[in-house]
Amino acid sequence: MNIYREITPLKEPDVFVILDSCNNGFDYPIHNHPEFELNLVAGISGTRIVGDSTERYSEMDLVLLGPYLYHKWDGDEEHQRQGRPYRVITIQFGMDLFSAHLFQKERFYKIRKLLEDSARGIKFHGKTFEEAMKMMISLTQDNGFASIIEFMQLLDLLSQSTETTYLVSEGFMPQALKSDSRRIQLVYNYILKNFADHSIKIGDVASWVNMSTSAFSHFFQKYNNKSFTQFLLDVRIGHACKRLLSTDETVNQIGYSAGFNNIANFNRLFKKYRSCTPTEYRRRYKEKNEFDWANQITPWQFLPQQSGNGEVLRPAQYATRLIHL
Repeated sequence: MNIYREITPLKEPDVFVILDSCNNGFDYPIHNHPEFELNLVAGISGTRIVGDSTERYSEMDLVLLGPYLYHKWDGDEEHQRQGRPYRVITIQFGMDLFSAHLFQKERFYKIRKLLEDSARGIKFHGKTFEEAMKMMISLTQDNGFASIIEFMQLLDLLSQSTETTYLVSEGFMPQALKSDSRRIQLVYNYILKNFADHSIKIGDVASWVNMSTSAFSHFFQKYNNKSFTQFLLDVRIGHACKRLLSTDETVNQIGYSAGFNNIANFNRLFKKYRSCTPTEYRRRYKEKNEFDWANQITPWQFLPQQSGNGEVLRPAQYATRLIHL
């Protein structure tokens, strides 16, 4: 699948940028970019693609995306034809924004952790969504330095929230598998190194961290809210999803590379957890990614991955209201 690179409007002097769009459509491909993105959709329902996750959203949606994570929102065509109002507010900021010495202090730990976890895409709901939406709407009005403070308060709100859902499976973005627990981190590292070995067993991992199989099973379940077997399966299917989207390998090749020694079993489990076969999964994503990049609304905003000339052809202006802060 051809992944498009978005040339975002973020410039060197910016802390962040806001794109505020009303009734502007969703005519863009599945894409990624090196910037973090917080995306709010209000007043319309549709389909959201983030990494290997494809879900329906209803009326309201708020997701934080890490760098280079594939994504795309669609809005229901009937809603758009009827001309009912909807709004999309997007905040983008650079990977290096929190690299300064100040932001390594303890007070910023939760924000740094939030940004690490965003590699898997984080959906916010409940009271967190309501408060965040108010703050994002407020940020569309440039209030100078006060807007910078409010942006930090927004990130603090999101970092404190428990009203969250990860969208991307463990194996799709393996760099997101990080933990403050040294023992769990050793387990994650072992799984990521060995998941392609179809003979891997829970006892092998338990021995790696010097625990009995029974004790490790309880420990892992308590820490991850899922069994070791289910976690390993999630990693394997996530890896398979990524290979289906990023390579032209056959389904058989991908199944074996993900640690399945039986292709019929791979197809069965994939359909169980993705509601379609691997072949259908690949086809659906390709259909969603059909895009005439030469006729996009903002010329050169989205570029095929192989073009390599995004910085040279950075758009002079964007087809939506843009605020540099």
